[in-house]
Amino acid sequence: MSDGATARGSATEREEARKIAEGLEHLSGFGNEHSSEAVPGALPVGRNSPQRAPLGLYAEQLSGSAFTEPRAVNRRSWLYRIRPSAAHPAFTRTGNGALRSAPFTQTVPDPNRLRWNPLPDPAEGTDFLAGLWTLGGNGDVTQRTGMAVHLYHANASMRRVFSDADGELLIVPERGGLLLRTEFGLLHLEPGHIALIPRGVRFRVELLDETARGYVCENYGAPFQLPDLGPIGANGLANARDFRAPVAAYEDVEGPVEVVNKYCGNLWTATYDHSPLDVVAWHGNHVPYAYDLRRFNVMGTISYDHPDPSIFTVLTSPSDTPGLAGVDFVVFAPRWLVSEDTFRPPYFHRNVMSEYMGLIEGAYDAKTAGEGGFVPGGGSLHTMMSAHGPDRETFDRASAAELKPQKIDDGLAFMFETRWPVSLTPQAARAEHLQQGYDDVWQGLERHFRPLH
Repeated sequence: MSDGATARGSATEREEARKIAEGLEHLSGFGNEHSSEAVPGALPVGRNSPQRAPLGLYAEQLSGSAFTEPRAVNRRSWLYRIRPSAAHPAFTRTGNGALRSAPFTQTVPDPNRLRWNPLPDPAEGTDFLAGLWTLGGNGDVTQRTGMAVHLYHANASMRRVFSDADGELLIVPERGGLLLRTEFGLLHLEPGHIALIPRGVRFRVELLDETARGYVCENYGAPFQLPDLGPIGANGLANARDFRAPVAAYEDVEGPVEVVNKYCGNLWTATYDHSPLDVVAWHGNHVPYAYDLRRFNVMGTISYDHPDPSIFTVLTSPSDTPGLAGVDFVVFAPRWLVSEDTFRPPYFHRNVMSEYMGLIEGAYDAKTAGEGGFVPGGGSLHTMMSAHGPDRETFDRASAAELKPQKIDDGLAFMFETRWPVSLTPQAARAEHLQQGYDDVWQGLERHFRPLH
């Protein structure tokens, strides 16, 4: 993998990028039929592909689903661009760096509970793409099933442009702001936000701070959607109106631009003679989004017991079995705990699903923080049927706590939950930042059983 040429990393460039990011406008609503034009008159009226597109642009459809999928799940957008995407030279293979894809068959699936510290500091000049490091996943990219868990740690902005034909990318920043320049326009992210980049959409990541670190879920399967609310009713969880789509913004740049394409697990590169982020207008529903996790409308008990973590689902990628997700994205956002006669932290359990958990800030209420614990930028993996739950210190504290109303507002954690076991990459299984002795957090859970007779 190339290093993206000379890094856009100066303080002046970051300051300029931040000014742009903080002044962005956006469109509102997840799954909407949006439309936007950066130049008045660039969008055709009443048709998608006129004989001559307005302003001398090229009309091009980007399909995120098969043409004949049901209307409710059909994803496509029409782009009106300076040059068509077809105008590029052949791609050639380039190195994958630390990026890996399913099927993950190089290690034996491990039933043990595992936890990692944050990624170590990257080499100077590492951009978002070069900073991607794959922990593991499941499924098969060639069959469009399953998912992968990646982390990123970067200290340079991208000059090149990236697209992923294998799946959509859910980006979860933990440290450092990001400006995403996409074919559809610009999105601003800070820790506590997420971005969803659909399959095939080209984008570039610019850093707003000296370094950036976070997590990525690569979803090979059905595109993420908002979960059904069932008996909750019409409102709650992640509200569609809080998702931000970009307004049209384009680059009219002549000259060499490296474009990297992830295809069937490998990276391919080509040098264009123009920027492919040249979309002047667009309309459709296959679009990127940003969302502030602190806007999640948390539901919970107001009587007793702890609800299942599915109540915290932000986005879900459905499978062919109703209620069984290819992958769910779950957030543990600030909330009140008021349940009576209840052990309030997450309960001990074994699960048919596999859970990768990350921490964006603060502490998680079921795990001890601090050195050697569950810390921001780190993550834990509890794969299918591995027993887990609160550590000994948390159990002792919660079992004796006075059950008065309690506000949980000192942490922001999330989970990628998937229907299949998560197999590790060799680099994750042997990583120096893999914590040794994670099982010890459950040691010392004492026997309290006292028979009545």
